[in-house]
Amino acid sequence: MSKRPISVSIILPAKNEAAAIGTTVEKIQSQLTRIHIEAQVEIVVVNDGSTDDTATVAQVAGARVVHHPYSKGNGAAIKTGARAAQGQIIVFMDADGQHDPADIPRLLEKLEEGYDMVVGARQKGSQASIGRGLANGLYTRLASWMTGHRVEDLTSGFRAVRADKFREFLYLLPNGFSYPTTSTMAFFRAGYSVAYLPIHAAKRIGQSHIRLLHDGARFLLIIFKIGTLFSPLKIFAPIAMLLFLLGCGWYGYTYTYIHRFTNMSLLLYVGSVMVFLMGLISEQITALMYRDNK
Repeated sequence: MSKRPISVSIILPAKNEAAAIGTTVEKIQSQLTRIHIEAQVEIVVVNDGSTDDTATVAQVAGARVVHHPYSKGNGAAIKTGARAAQGQIIVFMDADGQHDPADIPRLLEKLEEGYDMVVGARQKGSQASIGRGLANGLYTRLASWMTGHRVEDLTSGFRAVRADKFREFLYLLPNGFSYPTTSTMAFFRAGYSVAYLPIHAAKRIGQSHIRLLHDGARFLLIIFKIGTLFSPLKIFAPIAMLLFLLGCGWYGYTYTYIHRFTNMSLLLYVGSVMVFLMGLISEQITALMYRDNK
């Protein structure tokens, strides 16, 4: 890669990752010579209320550590890191050893092609379990439908973004584990360019903080919440159509057998109109949220 006048901040949210954080920081540092940028690269570890030696190990390894006095969640750590970052480009990655620092130069090279966000898309064999892989596939297909763009990996936390654009959406990011979902869909909704780069994610060091059933159901709910925020008609229009078809079906049944137009048919028709109008109004409100106020 040729030299370029940009600066890069590498953000690692960490909670009780003492077993992996030191090795991760050292591997990142070993890759910095391959990045070849004029500005200094900084490594920022956000210590999310760890109860072990995560902060000490990270500092000894050479990272700048930002502290949360108590655990606020992965998304909150991401937001803290984004606010503390001094670089024009921010690279987010996990501190548990899943992401290979050797992929950082590849993400930056792809970003230089004119993209605003480049996401490391995990390939087959990278998922921690079959169940999580299937769930991620479901979320990805739902997000692709809602955004109208192909989403290759919705929940990957390994990504490079332009700092100024990412900070536009900090107020939307939840404090939990779904910041990748929200940021990806926000970038698509705002018309920013998103690219995917195939990566392999290794098995994490230590125990995962995600519970498949509990957090899986929460992720699914978050996707629908985000869908109503970014593409409301994609949610409301099918529901309105379903109510309308049920109304037609019930009217056809009652007209055939009792020759009447019933209150239930009226309720279903009115419900379909109300749901559609709610979606239409929500779509207009969403459009106003993304006005260019610069």
